[in-house]
Parts: sequence; structure tokens; C-alpha cells
Amino acid sequence: MLEKGMKAPDFTLKDKNGNDVSLSDFIGKKVVLYFYPKDNTPGCTRQACAFAGAYKGFTEKGVEVIGISRDSVASHQKFAEKHSLPFILLSDPELQAIQSYGVWQEKKLYGKVSMGVVRTTFIIDENGIIDTVMPKVKPDTNAEEILSVI
Repeated sequence: MLEKGMKAPDFTLKDKNGNDVSLSDFIGKKVVLYFYPKDNTPGCTRQACAFAGAYKGFTEKGVEVIGISRDSVASHQKFAEKHSLPFILLSDPELQAIQSYGVWQEKKLYGKVSMGVVRTTFIIDENGIIDTVMPKVKPDTNAEEILSVI
């Protein structure tokens, strides 16, 4: 996994409207980049809604929030509309960013082992350098923890 002080890997992925978004588009701005397993699942919905609730605090500090999962553009669009999510959601079905950030890992659930996205949040500074890595975050408190760190 990536660590504090490393250059954040750039990527270009589709947002919920099918537009290309690159991490390098946000040079000069702080970015909260959070990886989550799946749209419309209980934990991921709570995490997204927590970010939505705290979004005004992020924008007041000039911080962009970006969520990434393997879900399709259409899934992201429905997820964002259903929960009034004001921030960017990016679709990564090819695991481009997910693998380059090291969050595609072995997971165990009820004794079954599978590969999946481990819920992880990165804070990236204005120069594209990783400032903070938060692995295995809790969906309900992640957004508030980040706001207190920024």
C-alpha cells in the first residue's frame, strides 16, 4: 500500500455522468480520495451519506471529495441520485486506481476468502503527494475524522 510522502498515482476514470476525471485535474487543491467496496450496500451507503453530510465543511476548506469503487457509471449515477451525493464518484471496473493504490486485497467473510476493495481513505495535498493514509476505516466516522485532520 502507498504511504505518506509518496506521490499519489494519477488516474483517469469516468464519473457518474460518463465524463473523464483525472487526479491531476486537482493539482493545487487538497483531495480526499476514498475507496469503497460497492454502491448501495449498508456500510458504503452510510459512508457516502456521512461524506455528503460533511461536504459543506470540506468545500469551505477548499477540499475535493472523490469516491471510487468498481461499480459502473450507471450504478454511481443511481447511487448519487438516491442519496443526494454532491461529490465525485468514479467508476473503476478495470481496477486501474484500485490496484495502483493497493486497496485490492484478500478479504475474509464468514470464513470465505475472496479479493475485494478494502475501505481505505487517502488525503492528497495540493502537490499530489499523499499526506495521510487511513486503512480499514469505519464508514460512520470516516468523514468526521478526516475533517478534523484537515
